Amino acid sequence: MAVENVAYTEDSIKSLDWKEHIRLRPGMYIGKLGDGSAQDDGIYVLVKEIIDNCIDEHMMGYGKTIDIKITDHRVEVRDYGRGIPLGKVVDCVSKINTGGKYDSGAFQKSVGLNGVGTKAVNALSNYFKVQSFRDGQTKLAEFMRGEVTNDAKVISSSGRNGTLIIFEPDDSVFKHYHFIPEYLNDLIWNYVFLNSGLTINFNGQKFHSENGLKDLLERKTDVESLRYPITHLKGDDIEIALSHCNQYGEEYYSFVNGQYTTQGGTHLAAFREALVRTVRDFYKKDFDATDVRASIVGAIAVRVQEPVFESQTKTKLGSQNVAPDGPTMRTFVNDFIKKELDNYLHQNPATADALLKRIMQSERERKEIAGIKKLANERAKKANLHNKKLRDCRVHYSDNKGDRRDETMIFITEGDSASGSITKSRDVQTQAVFSLRGKPLNCFNLTKKVVYENEEFNLLQHALNIEDGVDGLRYRKIVIATDADVDGMHIRLLLLTFFLQFFPDLVRHGHVYILETPLFRVRNKKETIYCYSEEEKTEAVEKLGSKPEITRFKGLGEISPEEFGKFIGEDIRLEPIILQKETTIKQLLTFFMGKNTPERQDFIVENLRIEKDLVEEMT
Repeated sequence: MAVENVAYTEDSIKSLDWKEHIRLRPGMYIGKLGDGSAQDDGIYVLVKEIIDNCIDEHMMGYGKTIDIKITDHRVEVRDYGRGIPLGKVVDCVSKINTGGKYDSGAFQKSVGLNGVGTKAVNALSNYFKVQSFRDGQTKLAEFMRGEVTNDAKVISSSGRNGTLIIFEPDDSVFKHYHFIPEYLNDLIWNYVFLNSGLTINFNGQKFHSENGLKDLLERKTDVESLRYPITHLKGDDIEIALSHCNQYGEEYYSFVNGQYTTQGGTHLAAFREALVRTVRDFYKKDFDATDVRASIVGAIAVRVQEPVFESQTKTKLGSQNVAPDGPTMRTFVNDFIKKELDNYLHQNPATADALLKRIMQSERERKEIAGIKKLANERAKKANLHNKKLRDCRVHYSDNKGDRRDETMIFITEGDSASGSITKSRDVQTQAVFSLRGKPLNCFNLTKKVVYENEEFNLLQHALNIEDGVDGLRYRKIVIATDADVDGMHIRLLLLTFFLQFFPDLVRHGHVYILETPLFRVRNKKETIYCYSEEEKTEAVEKLGSKPEITRFKGLGEISPEEFGKFIGEDIRLEPIILQKETTIKQLLTFFMGKNTPERQDFIVENLRIEKDLVEEMT
């Protein structure tokens, strides 16, 4: 192929200032952008970067309270620490590689060390304000997309020492963004679980924890389903909590210096390894590692000097040592668990007995399905070669590298017309399609054996690559794409039952979504507007006037591939599946899929408006 000659001169060499570089390459600083529908989207990273600085002050012994207020498009964070030195207020939020984290005496075991986070927030905000209060004086500065708009003089103040940050994310960078309250609540709770003595006042609610990771597990799990009381162990720079329950999979929460490492890292790997070794030594039995960890719910938090993370967003720890001249992470975690957990099991024989029974149960269940599992795997491999159930994409979430791995998604749909439209309009690099054959089986209260016996479920788990857990998940987002009618809702429930029953980690970790597609198309000769609700339809009719043409989409198959491309591209609308703290998985599945017919029927009559809407449209 011929290569076009392009002039390479002095003019080709560009120098960007700090804010231009951040705005040009935001992914280098805050990970993916997103619209707020995923828990790791950029707008939450911006919030975290500011709160992390407050947490660092608290960890150094300054400030026991943080006030946070977040509305639709504005974030306010006020701490009561030492306050930024007044002469460096502007520099600390607008000069890369400027900050107090380079002084190891001022900040030990800090979350952030490279002085980038606050500058990224500044550069990626339409409005940014910083104000520091120190010893009866205050200094404030305001910015727009990193440019100073107000550099005020130092004046006297009666405000308590500390720092106030206010920002509004740039909606030209974070398009159609919105904060999801449940994600923010989880974020705030994690901060207080990991910092004893800290109180966060968030949107009028007080967040405080006395028992650290024990409180965290109690909030994250159904306590009644635990096989034994939560084991909670604390040492110097390390804390763990764990128990086993009756659900499938492994559930972990890991933290470094107060930072939630959603992708784990060396500390979590050491925890999982040390747990198996300690249990084997205690019972003097060579258990299979999967049987020891099956159905576990655990949490680990460590404090590390000069932590090394695998990205600016700090979601995975890469540090091999707990300090530059300290022990390895593996040795540090293993020594603690070997001593403390072994002691605990000896001192609590009831817990030791319950743990042993849970391990033996997992062993029996694994052996029960061993034969059918082998046959099912062979069928899945053969089927994937010859059928068209899966139209795969080229980039995968499980890839170790790849700029677009976080964009990967798989649409699960039913029917040839719907899957055909999505397949023709998708981005083949990052979007895959899995086509269901009719309604899935209701697997409520069934054992995992059914996953291998049912061809649809078996092929689906292999398409997702989740047979052995979520570590190998091939797509960042699992998108249920069904018609917005009664049958479509039923298919959604059946799929959610499958995921919650056998692979709950997919939901807990924010991988499962519902695709929102427009219910109406309103158009005249000049403009077409797609509407996702009755309210949007009314607004569109008023805007276009003159009795525009209104089309009601009754199924995904009615939407042409050309139109579908608009709904699964840059402006895709996804509704995340979020588990509320007040509702356990067992309660949820019993309500929707169990035999409580009258109660469920009353709920549907009160809340499901689809059939009513369809009747109104037809009349």
